[in-house]
Amino acid sequence: MERCAWVNMQNELYVKYHDEEWGVPVHDDLKHFEMLILEGAQAGLSWETILKKRENYRVAFDGFNPKLIASYDELKELELLKNEGIVRNKLKIKSAIRNAVAFINIQNEFGSFDAYIWGFVNGESIQNDFESLKELPAKTELSDTISKDLKKRGMNFVGSTIMYAYMQAIGLVNDHTNNCFKKGCNVL
Repeated sequence: MERCAWVNMQNELYVKYHDEEWGVPVHDDLKHFEMLILEGAQAGLSWETILKKRENYRVAFDGFNPKLIASYDELKELELLKNEGIVRNKLKIKSAIRNAVAFINIQNEFGSFDAYIWGFVNGESIQNDFESLKELPAKTELSDTISKDLKKRGMNFVGSTIMYAYMQAIGLVNDHTNNCFKKGCNVL
C-alpha cells in the first residue's frame, strides 16, 4: 500500500494520522479548534513533535473546549508554561487563549466555525492533482485569504502557511498524492 511521501513509516502516529485523519473533511467545531491550536503550536517545529504531544495538549487545554480556554487567566497560563507535555512557548499559549475568544465570536456570527471555514470552498473539498510531494504548495491564494480574515477577526499564529497545513488537515483541500491509497477516499 503506497502512502504520501511525507509519512514516516517508522512512526506509528504518523501512519495513523495520515491514514485516518489527514485530508478527511472535518465538520466538528471542537476538532476544528483542536487542529487550529495544534497547527499554530507546530510553527517552527515538526508535526511529529506535535503528534507526540497531542494527548498532553488535550488534557492541558481541557479537550480544546474554546469556552473554557477563553476564560484562562494568568495562573492557568503559568501552569501551561510549566507543563513539559506541551510546547512551552508563551506566545503560542497566549495565542490559544486569544484564538479561543475569536473562535467563539466566529461561531456566534456564522452559527458554527464549520459553516465559516467551509464557506470559503462552498462546502466542497478542493481535490488537487499532485504526482509528488514536491508539487504540494506551502500556501495558496485561498490560504492567504483565510489567514487575512482570521487575523482581522483577532486570531494569531494563523499565517498563510499554517492555514494551508490546517486546510490539508481538515480536508478543505485533498492533497493526497495520486499514488497514495487515500487519494479519492476523502471526497464529500
